[in-house]
Amino acid sequence: MREDLTGTPIAAYQLSPSGPARGDVVLCHGTPWSSRVWLPVAQRLARDHRVWLWDMPGYGQSIMDPAYPVDLVRQGRRFAGLLRNWGVRRPHVVAHDIGGAVALGAHLLGGADFASLFLLDVVTLEPWGSPFFSLVAEHDDVFARLPPALHAALVVEYIAGASNHRLDAERTAELAAPWLTEAGRPAFYRQIAQLRPADTRPLAERLGEVRCRTGIGWGAEDPWIDVEQAFRLHAAIPGSTAPVIFDGLGHLAPMEDPDAVATAIRHWLSAQG
Repeated sequence: MREDLTGTPIAAYQLSPSGPARGDVVLCHGTPWSSRVWLPVAQRLARDHRVWLWDMPGYGQSIMDPAYPVDLVRQGRRFAGLLRNWGVRRPHVVAHDIGGAVALGAHLLGGADFASLFLLDVVTLEPWGSPFFSLVAEHDDVFARLPPALHAALVVEYIAGASNHRLDAERTAELAAPWLTEAGRPAFYRQIAQLRPADTRPLAERLGEVRCRTGIGWGAEDPWIDVEQAFRLHAAIPGSTAPVIFDGLGHLAPMEDPDAVATAIRHWLSAQG
């Protein structure tokens, strides 16, 4: 389904169990992908939960238009509004990569209440962002003019690197596909240019104010955000559980081993009652 929230077209999806649902789970994706990164896990969670997915504006099947800013502050506001629009009260939220900053922004700054929050390899604490991020931020208009073949090679290699090149070519291509369209090519660099550590600092400063039970998971071999941040988050969020570390997995754990990630999340949800 497609939803228009405060004038912003958003692609959203729901998976439901065949029988009664034990509750609502909302999955938040990161960059540079879409809700597609969560689909293998979502299908497993939907055995007994209603599962909600959405493509943030600027990603996947949602609008890719420079008129719609895609910074973390606005995405957090959109997420809080989307939950109200859906009528989903106190869902279990599972967030990956910048989806963690978006979920925390909706919760800490936007007043959204969650039944629980599970953070997986999230962007919140510093350092985050690579030299590539800094280069694109300074020259996104130049990168956007790359010939399509060179752009495609860059995007595919960048995504493949998140999993330490463990994903097969087909799944890597699925994640890269939205960025290879006419609208997607400039949008890829535009979203990188608008992601700023300055927007996560207020969240990091308020982690002690998280109002729900919080779990943390991390790929032991995450090449983008070191696993030590999992333990720093655990120390910063009161009452959070000890991090679940996925041995042998990188930054794209939901696609690298959806069984392991889904099992950990299902265990987390069961523990919440």
